Amino acid sequence: MIDRRLIANFDWTILLVAVVLSLIGVMTIYSATRPLHEAAQKTFYMRQLYWIALSLITFFVMVSIDYRLYLKLAYVIFVFGVVLLVLVLMIGRTGMGAQRWIHLGVVSFQPSEFFKVFFIITLSRYLSFFRPGAGLGYRELLRMVLIFLTVPAVLILKQPDLGTMLLLSFIFVGMILAAGIRRKILLTIVIAGLIALPFAGKMAWKGMKQYQKQRIIAFIDPQADPQGVGYHINQSKVTVGSGGFWGKGYLKGTQGPYRFLPENHTDFIFSIFAEEWGFAGSLILFLLYFYIIWRGFDTAAKARDAEGSFLALGVTLMFSLYFFINIGMTLGMMPVVGVPLPLMSYGGTALLSNFLALSMIENVRMRRFASYY
Repeated sequence: MIDRRLIANFDWTILLVAVVLSLIGVMTIYSATRPLHEAAQKTFYMRQLYWIALSLITFFVMVSIDYRLYLKLAYVIFVFGVVLLVLVLMIGRTGMGAQRWIHLGVVSFQPSEFFKVFFIITLSRYLSFFRPGAGLGYRELLRMVLIFLTVPAVLILKQPDLGTMLLLSFIFVGMILAAGIRRKILLTIVIAGLIALPFAGKMAWKGMKQYQKQRIIAFIDPQADPQGVGYHINQSKVTVGSGGFWGKGYLKGTQGPYRFLPENHTDFIFSIFAEEWGFAGSLILFLLYFYIIWRGFDTAAKARDAEGSFLALGVTLMFSLYFFINIGMTLGMMPVVGVPLPLMSYGGTALLSNFLALSMIENVRMRRFASYY
């Protein structure tokens, strides 16, 4: 049974804001995918509603179990996640040039979305064993890079999924910096990284797929090929700018139904929202996201133990990176790397993993008082 004191400390505002963002996403998905003829109406928005219902059930199930149990099983969870990544390469379904999905009858899911949460749980467990203030050394850093980052990064790049690999790398760096690194070691890493950057960049460029290179070119100069590699970014900017301050109004946008903007219900869903609701609506949307991010960092600061603090921090970093990278993509401030807007973009696996991640924040927050231990 769940302690009533835990229910009393349940932060309903986190869940409420998440649900509101998800429903805004459904409305925007409907607008983005609506056809010119009603008879041809697609059902993307209905599928997203089903996934919201499943995500809410998962959320409540996950918060009902003490987060310390997940942390005790962290290494088992990590191995399970790696096995799923291997299975993707063996039996995964290919779509749009990438092999990222495992098909189970009527439903498909993307293991790399769940792996982000598994990765954070495992790293939180590992970092909690180090004495605060001591600082991580070369041996600890090398061990973490080889075990926790290199293996999944190789498997994810094989799919290929550059966006997820970058997210894992940023989360990893953020969490180890929070854990603390000895100053000499940090300085050495920074200097070595700056020296190796040109060589690493050259090697990375050679290893990229052609479409990934085109995305980099489009980011640097969208006008180099406005009808080719720069089309997505140019159309996204046009869509956002056409909304003006107040927007055109709901269901009055043109970029979605007339299909001027590719991937309008997934990667570029914010552009459709901005066209219809304008700068004013976008500002309100940003405030909702910032609220969740703020509550996440606040939870990390007030957590009862180091494990909980790292867990809340890692999830908040993931959520923040999702948000800033996606918005940066739509505004042409970052390359297009296929990172969806959390809670709003169409995609059942991404939505479910978002609620799974938020349940970790809620779990830590409602159990942060010493009297509950």
